[in-house]
Amino acid sequence: MDIQLEKLELIKLLAETENPIIIKSIRKIFKKEQKDWWDDLTNEQKAEIEEGERQIERGEFVEYEEMMKKFR
Repeated sequence: MDIQLEKLELIKLLAETENPIIIKSIRKIFKKEQKDWWDDLTNEQKAEIEEGERQIERGEFVEYEEMMKKFR
């Protein structure tokens, strides 16, 4: 069966249902499909990002424009 036709049939079924369990189940499926890029990082990468965030909180950073002035 054509994928577009499948989607249209599912849309019709979803639009017609009044069953909240079906709607919750479909929502759960889509949430599982959404992958967070954070989960793909190594522990070392996560630690580096977290350290960068702490440095920003402490004011230990250079504005992009200032950095670019040095390299022009």
